[in-house]
Order: sequence, then C-alpha cells, then structure tokens
Amino acid sequence: MVTALERMLAPECDVVGVVADGGEVADAAARLQPVVSVVDLNLPNVSGLQACRRILQANPRAKVILITSMSDETIKAEALAAGASACLSKLAAGNELVVSIRRAWADAT
Repeated sequence: MVTALERMLAPECDVVGVVADGGEVADAAARLQPVVSVVDLNLPNVSGLQACRRILQANPRAKVILITSMSDETIKAEALAAGASACLSKLAAGNELVVSIRRAWADAT
C-alpha cells in the first residue's frame, strides 16, 4: 500500500519520505518537516490516530490527513477531533486525497 500511495502522489506532490511503521511516523515528521503528512490509520506498532496526535503535539501547525479502509463515521469523527485536517477512505483516496492535500497545504501557508 505504501508504494502504491507514493506512486499515486509523486506526480502531484513532493513526497519527502515514506514510513511504514507507526512508531516512526512522528519522528519522521519532526525530521522531514512535511507541510502535509498522509498517515494510514492502520499502522503497525502505533496507530495512525496516535501518530497524528504525536505529530500535532510536536508541531501544532502541522497538517495531517488520515486515510482508512474503514467507513465508520465514528472513526472519522475521532480523527478530526484528534486534529486531522481530513480523514478519507482508501477507496476514494485518489483525486480526493490530492484535493485534500492541496487544501491542507493552502491552510498551512
């Protein structure tokens, strides 16, 4: 999934890093300082929701977009309450993800 997501985003965005382990996400975000981080909710070791909280705790101005295979509105509401800029379904992630990244980027600048 990580490689497919990177390939999908590369023509539209500058992909500055790829991390597959939830425990490494916040450290990578702190080190790489991306304007927008795209984080899967279902990551090994640390959930994407926890990673989102850690990113935003370290940098409250950061923008995090969470993606998920679950369509549960409760999870989306929890993600937004944690500070995520958006929470998108992986099934609809293509163009919608690029639009959300551009929106978050504009909000950050």
